[in-house]
Amino acid sequence: MSTRIKLSILGISYSQVQAGAYALIFAEENGIRRLPVIIGAPEAQSIAIAMEGIVPPRPLSHDLMFSIFKELHIELMEVLIYKFENGAFSAEILLQQDGRMYNFDSRTSDAVALALRTNSPIYTTEEIMRDMAVVFRESDPQEESDKNNANEEDKPENILEVLSEIHMDALQKRLEDALKEEDYELATWLRDEINRRNSD
Repeated sequence: MSTRIKLSILGISYSQVQAGAYALIFAEENGIRRLPVIIGAPEAQSIAIAMEGIVPPRPLSHDLMFSIFKELHIELMEVLIYKFENGAFSAEILLQQDGRMYNFDSRTSDAVALALRTNSPIYTTEEIMRDMAVVFRESDPQEESDKNNANEEDKPENILEVLSEIHMDALQKRLEDALKEEDYELATWLRDEINRRNSD
């Protein structure tokens, strides 16, 4: 049996090679290799809101599946990314219900979106990491700081500076509006600013 590698999610970024797509970046546990997986925009959004802990006003498809799992006492035991073929990764989810185990084939993005909602572990094989992963080069602290500062400056209208000038009540209202409009990127910035002020 192939060696299994436990993965964690580092983040999501725009794909540099495929327009309209995103790269979901995994890191191996206790290792320096990174595994990028290209996913579509809707799946990226579903994964991102789960990572950020945002509750949408209406359940997304993965939220619906999570609710069904809870109601039917189905436990997602793990996700395994087991194959790369024809330019796409394949995954399977292992479910347990009433002591019985079930394996289902799945798109990697769907499996990950469910794993985040159920706090389930994600694995891949050593063969996939050997063939598809890249070795991460640690950047020095100054380089990382410059990168973070550049990212903040790239935000529209320097949004961090703009949000700092808005009254707390207005921030809460804008957060509610952003969620209703399903603008999860703006909602994330608003939530972070609210949390920052509450922690001061």
